[in-house]
Amino acid sequence: MIILFVEHYMIKKNIKYIKVEIYMPYGGNDWLELTKEETIEPEIPICDPHHHFWDYRNERLPYQRYLLHELMDDINTHNVQSTVFIEARAMYNDNAPKDFKPVGEVEFVQGLSAASASGVYGKSRAASSIIGHANLNLGSKVEPVLEALISASPNRFKGIRHIVAWDKNKEVTTTPVYNLEEQMSTNNFINGAKVLSKMGLTFDSWMYFHQLPQLLNLAKQVPDLTIIVDHIGGLLQVGPYAQRKEEVIETWKKNISDLSECPNVSIKLGGLGMPITGHDWHLRDKPVGSEELSGQMKPYLDYCIEKFGPNRGMFESNFPVDKVSFSYNVLYNAFKKYSKNFSKSERSAMFHGTAVKIYDIK
Repeated sequence: MIILFVEHYMIKKNIKYIKVEIYMPYGGNDWLELTKEETIEPEIPICDPHHHFWDYRNERLPYQRYLLHELMDDINTHNVQSTVFIEARAMYNDNAPKDFKPVGEVEFVQGLSAASASGVYGKSRAASSIIGHANLNLGSKVEPVLEALISASPNRFKGIRHIVAWDKNKEVTTTPVYNLEEQMSTNNFINGAKVLSKMGLTFDSWMYFHQLPQLLNLAKQVPDLTIIVDHIGGLLQVGPYAQRKEEVIETWKKNISDLSECPNVSIKLGGLGMPITGHDWHLRDKPVGSEELSGQMKPYLDYCIEKFGPNRGMFESNFPVDKVSFSYNVLYNAFKKYSKNFSKSERSAMFHGTAVKIYDIK
């Protein structure tokens, strides 16, 4: 089986290394079907706070399309009542001025969300909240872009994600959005974040674990801004980090602990299906099952919940990105098995309540 993975990273096909924009296992759902499970606790209400839509039909890759039909096919085994769309740099408006191109993505997702709300596609309400993108490096000049995003989706647009993932090591290629090492520390970025806060919008952050101190500074500089840390804080255990796992974990733990002291910061519990986290699930002949997956995720989830608590933590799918490693059904079965010893109210928060509150889902 040939494996294609992962967005922004170097991958291996036989002996050669290839860089691709999206990743999925060759054969896709056929591979995932090799591990089938019954859905456990199907009654638990779920808000999935992190998934994407995209259409890369011009790319000769499997899973170049992930839209409403594909999402609904994935989530229909669990009681997913609502979802949050997170920007994916897709469907930009090529005819718009540079800074306003991301408005096209929100316009597109607004249409998908309206289609989902019709009920034709099932009981789940996809993209009940929409997180788009605006360049905070614009500083105070970002305000008209944010106003345009709000106009594109007046009831569903709730905030932005600004990807700042950057690493000096060639084995971990950086996201080619702005490719700036410490942009969160600049006056322009901080001023842009203050505009977000003033407008009552949220900030999703995707960065690597060693960049979290920059986010800590931002959280302190803009204490009224609601900040969400994506994917447990961007743990890296590949390339040069694969040989320093103990050191990486200690640094990650310290940075997560420091960040958790800021009451305006919450964290997403997931993203571990990305190969950069150092697991081999994407390389297996048969996909991992929920029992093993639950056990292997446990140390990371335990620490995040210990520091942030269930009311600032939310289980996420990160689909279709994490679909390289496991199916949606297996992932949420794993979350349910992992959380079985938490109280009913704690589980309710992590599966549903925290996300609904943070993203203001009506």
